[in-house]
Amino acid sequence: MENLISLVNKIQRACTALGDHGEDSALPTLWDSLPAIAVVGGQSSGKSSVLESIVGKDFLPRGSGIVTRRPLVLQLIKIDEGSREYAEFLHLPRKRFTDFAAVRKEIADETDRETGLSKQISSVPIHLSIYSPNVVNLTLVDLPGLTKVAVEGQSDNIVQDIENMVRSFIEKPNCIILAISPANQDLATSDAIRISREVDPTGDRTLGVLTKIDLMDKGTDAVEILAGKSYRLKFPWVGVVNRSQADINKNVDMIAARLREREYFSTTPEYKHLAPRMGSEHLARMLSKHLETVIKSKIPGIQSLISKTVAELETELSLLGKPISADAGGKLYIVMEICRLFDGIYKEHLDGLRSGGDKIYNIFDNQLPAALKRLQFDKQLSMENIRKLITEADGYQPHLIAPEQGYRRLIESSIVSMRGPAEAAVDAVHIILKDLVRKAISETPELKQYPALRVEVTNAATESLERMREQSKKATLQLVDMECSYLTADFFRNLPQDVEKGGNPSHSIFDRYNDSYLRRIGTTVLAYVNMVCVSLRNSIPKSVVYCQVREAKRVLLDQFFIELGKLETKQLSSLLNEDPAVMERRAALARRLELYRSAQAEIDSVAWAK
Repeated sequence: MENLISLVNKIQRACTALGDHGEDSALPTLWDSLPAIAVVGGQSSGKSSVLESIVGKDFLPRGSGIVTRRPLVLQLIKIDEGSREYAEFLHLPRKRFTDFAAVRKEIADETDRETGLSKQISSVPIHLSIYSPNVVNLTLVDLPGLTKVAVEGQSDNIVQDIENMVRSFIEKPNCIILAISPANQDLATSDAIRISREVDPTGDRTLGVLTKIDLMDKGTDAVEILAGKSYRLKFPWVGVVNRSQADINKNVDMIAARLREREYFSTTPEYKHLAPRMGSEHLARMLSKHLETVIKSKIPGIQSLISKTVAELETELSLLGKPISADAGGKLYIVMEICRLFDGIYKEHLDGLRSGGDKIYNIFDNQLPAALKRLQFDKQLSMENIRKLITEADGYQPHLIAPEQGYRRLIESSIVSMRGPAEAAVDAVHIILKDLVRKAISETPELKQYPALRVEVTNAATESLERMREQSKKATLQLVDMECSYLTADFFRNLPQDVEKGGNPSHSIFDRYNDSYLRRIGTTVLAYVNMVCVSLRNSIPKSVVYCQVREAKRVLLDQFFIELGKLETKQLSSLLNEDPAVMERRAALARRLELYRSAQAEIDSVAWAK
């Protein structure tokens, strides 16, 4: 029994040290899954005296009004006989208290540190562990006493605040409720019974303790209650007789108080038959046995929670990435690996394994043809413009057979306008490639881990794309310029000879500038320009893909890799400066994972040994 409860105590202490109390809502907490006993009662119900009787030490602050103003998580750890008793606080981990008067003072001082010198309350618990050969292994949570009115110095809602705090502890399904009620008051008015019934209507988690039996009015007794006749609980009531205030003032020790309590139940006629299951010593043993039973019943659920949480912690740690290496080679390797991961994701976008690359095809298949189609060749090849360019090209001597220079000028002026759509295609693809960099950056979890590296990779990829755009623009515009610089002679040679019916192929200078003649020139030029459009519609995408898309897949971060090789260790370290929040989160998760794995191994060993 003690091994099982000791194990739970050990896990609870580890949870406490790691702050595993449900503060991280993203993951379930081991602490909440472990059974513990919460001590509930009204003010002056004898709650503190019951706890001190179980421990066998005076260690709790006393006084009038609300003395317990913060939850006290009390863990009792049984040690070998003959060992010296001592206490430890979680907030003072390296300090042992052997003087329990000093423990009392530290509880009061730590309460004041959190709440100030006012009489306000706080839900932040104080964690105290007591090691003694005279205790049973237990975890008890002493909660502030329930009250009905606020006293001077307290807020008006103190009554509801205390009840809400108590309720937040005892409504947990793994919490055992130790309901303390004074025998010298009507049980129907007991705050402990009332709130316990509200959160545990079946009574499966409630244990009743009756205090101040020796202070009942003469002629009355608590036999009906203790026998479970006037108010039945699922588990038997336990009566205790605590030290009176006079005993406390006289420093009557716990050993003497326990002897007197035992004597009271064994010699008082009304309670003599109940004596074996009355008193603080019986209460401690009963609580320990009951806690052991509850723990055994909860082991499968605890194992399930631990397994689930271990998997969740491992997943989150994997997403956060591993801690960085200390040496320069290790740092460089990490940077290179992260960059390769990013580069791989970027290529997947371009290759269609992820979304985005299809937008480039849309530019070639829709936007570029539409832009070429929108070019207003009609204006360029209007009768007025044709006449003007042909005449200017002839100069002072008219052309003899065909206006070749005029043709060239008309064709060149039309083809030059195709530079706009060509340049627009380059820029449109560049925008998409940049957007895919942003997407790939956001889809590379490792880059989230290192903000400085994320910025550098983004800048390097953007600069690389800018260089590719300039090269692509140069190459693509050259395609247009090539069409201007050398015309396809076969196109004109294969044109049918235009000889008017009954006419003479040799026209006068005046006939050659008439509308019919100029219209034929415009038609011929438009046919050639359309042929060039078709050619460029096919060749511009090839140039763009070759200079931009292909290069982005091939050498996007090559220049960055060259620069990386020149960096000093300090500069590499600056790239791997993690977000402090990520570092803190990883460390916390690693500690928590270690706790859960350790708990998993120990609970599994106990479960198999059953």
